[in-house]
This record gives sequence, structure tokens and C-alpha cells, in this order.
Amino acid sequence: MSSSQNLRRPNGLSRRGVVLGMAGLTLTAACGNGVGNTNAATIDARVDATLNEMFASFPNTVEIAEKSVGMLVMPLITEAGFGFGGGYGRGALRINGVTVDYYSAVKGSAGLQIGAQQYAHVLFFMTQAALSEFRTSSGWAAGAGLEYVVSDQGDSIAADTNTLRSPILAAVFGQAGLLVGATLEGTKYTRIIP
Repeated sequence: MSSSQNLRRPNGLSRRGVVLGMAGLTLTAACGNGVGNTNAATIDARVDATLNEMFASFPNTVEIAEKSVGMLVMPLITEAGFGFGGGYGRGALRINGVTVDYYSAVKGSAGLQIGAQQYAHVLFFMTQAALSEFRTSSGWAAGAGLEYVVSDQGDSIAADTNTLRSPILAAVFGQAGLLVGATLEGTKYTRIIP
């Protein structure tokens, strides 16, 4: 091996090896978010705590929850990135206050990003059609058209008549970490069996 190749590959590592190593660290961090337990009772307890925190911190979400036909509650999403990033968490879909299914949320991203963060979020399904589409999908992805009722800065947005007409509303709260601006765009939700 020439000396110039040694300069590009210290200790025998290539760029691909470094990128794959960082991806592995990201996945390890995401899986260690405390929600990786497959016990349904544990997920339900965390969902209850998350809803209690949201209702206490953002009173406007009480009315939205009462008018929704279902809520997907994700107690903890962990995201980490170093160039490439990813996130993971588990939660439950509740209809009329009862858990009907469990879901995982997975998010991948690329671009200039370094850091990690954790946050909770709730999707409010305001129409039966939106809820049915979500439940029958083999892997539903959040798009850019989500209407946020709690912003990524923790600000509460009033639940006015126009907001309540949106098919799906989102609340993102409880952020902790170094990445700024939690967004659900690109997050993929898949039904799981705990």
C-alpha cells in the first residue's frame, strides 16, 4: 500500500467504514431509548404518562383529543445523527381511550446534522377516513402537510375551527437534546406485535 493510501485510511478504516460505524452508533442510540421494551403493559403505561404530560402542559390538546376519532401516542422518539441520522420509538394507537394496536416509528435522514434529541409526539386523527387509511397501510409515512397544534418550540397553538378540519393533527413536545426543530416529516409508522 502506498503512503498516500495510508493517509486516506488511517488504521485501515475507509470512509465507508466510518459512515457504517456512525450508522451503527445511531441505531444503537435509537434502540436504547427506553421504549424498546416489547412488553405491551410497559408501552401502555408510557402512553398514559405521555398523555397526562401533554394535557397538563398544553390544555388545548384536551379538546382536540375529545374531537379526534383516534390518537397515535409515541412516548419517546430518539434521534441521533452524524451526517446521516435516524430515529426510533414505539407507541400505541388509541381509539375511545383504548389501545387497539402498537406501532413503531422509524425515521432516516441525510444532510448536515450532528447531535441527538428525544421527544414525544401524538398524532390526532380527526376523520374516520384518515384513521382508516393509517390503519390499513402497510407502512404509513408522515408528510409535510401535517398541521401542528404544539410547535417544535413547545408553543401551544389554539384549536380553532380551521385547525380542527385538518384530517391529521400533530403535537411534538418534551424535546431534550442537541438537534433543533423536531419534525415528523419522513417518519414511517408500522404496526408491531409487542
